[in-house]
Parts: sequence; structure tokens; C-alpha cells
Amino acid sequence: MRQSELFSKVSREEPKDEISVNARLLERGGFIRKFMAGVYVFLPLGWRVMDKINSIIKEEMNATGATELHLSVLQPKELWDMTGRWKGLNEIMYQLKDHSQRMVGLAPTHEEAVAWLGKNFIQSYRDLPKAIYQIQVKFRDELRVKSGLVRTREFIMKDLYSFHADASDLDRYYKRVGEAYLSIFKRCGLKPLMIEASGGAFTKDYSHEFQVLSPYGEDTIVYCPKHGWAQNKEIAKLKAGDKCPLGSDQVTEAKGVEVGNIFRLGTRFSKDLGLTYKDKFGQNNLVWMASYGIGPARVMGTIVDVHHDERGITWPDSVAPFGFHLIALAGGNSKEGSKIKKASEQLYKKLSELGIDVLYDDRDGFSTGEKLAEADLIGIPLRIVIGPKTIAKGSSFVEVKGRKEAKPKLINVNSLIKNLTKLKNKRPVKNA
Repeated sequence: MRQSELFSKVSREEPKDEISVNARLLERGGFIRKFMAGVYVFLPLGWRVMDKINSIIKEEMNATGATELHLSVLQPKELWDMTGRWKGLNEIMYQLKDHSQRMVGLAPTHEEAVAWLGKNFIQSYRDLPKAIYQIQVKFRDELRVKSGLVRTREFIMKDLYSFHADASDLDRYYKRVGEAYLSIFKRCGLKPLMIEASGGAFTKDYSHEFQVLSPYGEDTIVYCPKHGWAQNKEIAKLKAGDKCPLGSDQVTEAKGVEVGNIFRLGTRFSKDLGLTYKDKFGQNNLVWMASYGIGPARVMGTIVDVHHDERGITWPDSVAPFGFHLIALAGGNSKEGSKIKKASEQLYKKLSELGIDVLYDDRDGFSTGEKLAEADLIGIPLRIVIGPKTIAKGSSFVEVKGRKEAKPKLINVNSLIKNLTKLKNKRPVKNA
């Protein structure tokens, strides 16, 4: 993609009304724009990152045997009254009257809807197990919206729901999804901890959260780094310095960001909505259910909280908006500028033909310092520069620099193309 065609602008100024690191960097880098408190617009660069996070999520969800669908956000009060959550969640659920004075709500989660849907398709033990998921916009009237993409009123959610004949089958799939979640977060460049937490409004049983240690986190985690034991402080009976339940080491406390959660729902929603199946003996049984959530936008914000430096964002390869950033610098005179432009256009054409995921900064009127500073802020993993220094060596050379590297390297264009072709299968290759 040509940067001159990109609907985005980098800002030198810090957003005045943003406290969180992720929101400040993402706004300055032209990834998002704040629309109102707790609501953000995803600009093209930000949406490319979101698309890559979602692609990883979908790949891992599909591998568990789940299939994707799309559920309605607008739901009737009567459905939620059946579980008692219309009243139970009224502080965070947007609830309103339609033109006929019927009460409806914007679902912040979909357990009621999938239990209703299950009644339409699950009648026999032969219909089990099943798992369905979606990625869609949801709404929650949050009181605290000061953490950028980590806590918003309008948010993107991947929610997975599974149906089972008994508790043992549920536990088997629950464990499988937990492993898939760990894989998702690791592939996104994060180091997740799977911890025990409260079941909240979903279940009386413990749930599991997936937390990423971060000084910007809202939760406090009590954990043992050596043995992997971890709990949310909300339910923990241990405190920092106490002995780990799995060994002689001491547990410690740290701040964390919750990026996902999984709940054993048991038969709670099945009982309330009458979701049953006939077993092989013709007896009616309640369907066992579980739900599993990931906030892709929250993952994006957490990635930025973890992967940044004093110059800007340092995206992991797997979720970067582009794999490579080709930059044409201004020439000292018109003749030099023409040579730079010609060499840059030729390389961009070649990379595009090879399917290389590249953002080409072809903009005129920007100084070398401005272009390089903006590139650091945007944070694409590898920078390829053509300018006066490379042209002086001949049109067959470029400067290449990794985002986290201190100094660029002078490389022959043919060698660069050969190396990038080898890397193509390891980096995102879909070009806009």
C-alpha cells in the first residue's frame, strides 16, 4: 500500500484526554481515533492489526472443532428474564424500549441466545458435542473507561460456546480451548498466565482468566513463577511471601491485564431455558454448556502496552499492520530526488509482485527526520530506506533496519529480495 493513499495521519502531539499508554501510542500512530469516552474508531492501520489478531483467533478456534456464526446483538427482555440476568446485569447492559414500548437490550454476552438457539438444533445425544463462536461488536456501560482499548463501552468480542452431554465431555473440551487460548496469546507476542478467578455472573464455579503481566494492568495476580500456580487476588487466600501450594517457593503479586476468560456454565442456562437432549435410552437430560471469551481489541491494546519503547510501538511480526516499511527519503536536489523516486518505485513494484506485505512511504514534502520518526512510531518490524546515502552507492543498494535494532545495514537489492522471498511464508503476506 502507498502511504500517500492511506487514510491516516501520525500526530506529534500526545492526546490530551488519554491516560493509557496503548491509547496514546495508537492515536498518535494513526491506528485509532477516540470518538467518545469508551468508544474508538479503528482506522485502516488499526483494522489491519485487528484483522491479523482475528485471523489467529479463528485459526485456533477452528482447530478445536468450533464453527463460526453471527448472532443478534439486539435481544428481547423476556429471554434474559428467564435467567434473571436482565436485572442482574442492568448496571452494565444497555436496556431500552423500542417504538412499540417493548423492552430490548444490547447483549454484552450471548449465553441466553445460544441456549435458545441450541433448543432449535439439539434434540438427541447424536447432536452432541457442538461448539460455535463469533467475532462481533458488543456493548457494555462501563463506569471506568480510562485504559484505552483495554476497557471500552463498545468493544469487539470473540465468544465461543460449547454444548456437551455430560461434565466429563465438557471438561475435555474446556481443557482443549484453554490450550488454544494460550497458543493464541503466544502467537500474538504475549506471555499469558492461565489463572483461577471468580465465575462472576456466569457460574458459581471458579473460572479461568488469561492474564498478561503488565504495570498498566487493572487486576492483581497472586502467582508462583516456578510452578505456574496463579489466582486472581479477588479469590486468593494467599498473599505475597506465602508458600506456593505446589512447592516450597514463595508466591508473589503483580499487576495483570485480562485478555481472555473461560467459564464452565454447567447446566445453569440449559435449566433456565429448557435446553435438553434425549440420551441413548430415550431419557431427557440437561445439556452441559461452557463459554469462552477473548477481546481482540483488548489484546491489541495489551500488545502495545507490552511492546513499545520511547520512540513508539514495536509490533510483533505476527500482528504488525505490514511486515515491511519501504521509505523513500527526500533528495538534496531534483536530480538526486528523481533517482531516489525511481529506485523506490521499482522496488515497490517488485515487492508487490512477490506478494510482500509492504507499506511504501511515497509521500513528498516530508523531511528525513519526519519520515523516520513516524516510521518508528508506527512500529512496522522491518524498515527499508532508499535515500541520498544509498543512491550514492548506486541504485542497487538499500538500508535495512529492524525496528528494535540500533543501526541500519547497507544491503544489495537483489539480496534483499531473495531474503524477503524466503521470509514471505513466515510473515503476513496479504498486501492491500
